[in-house]
Amino acid sequence: MTGWTLTSAPAPSQLLENMELPDDEQAFLRDLVKASRQKIHAVKWIDRDGTDRQTTLTQAEAVRLNTIAGRLKISNKELLRQAAHIPVPKLPPRPPAAGSGPA
Repeated sequence: MTGWTLTSAPAPSQLLENMELPDDEQAFLRDLVKASRQKIHAVKWIDRDGTDRQTTLTQAEAVRLNTIAGRLKISNKELLRQAAHIPVPKLPPRPPAAGSGPA
């Protein structure tokens, strides 16, 4: 015997009592765990600058990507390459922090 003892994990109700999280954080964590339990799908593609990329997708993301690519009659790789050209919307400028401007 090496002196190791096996302990069981705390009951789920004990864990939830210790985790007082807002609903949106609980939903985020639940979705994160759900996604980590799913089979992942890796799509290799070439970025607009010629860089080789690999995007890891959940099952739901892979289905959606396949649906869009199928509708456009192009491959997933080509769809991601073309999507790399979609401009990112500009965010409105942030107001200066209080007290950081001239007095």
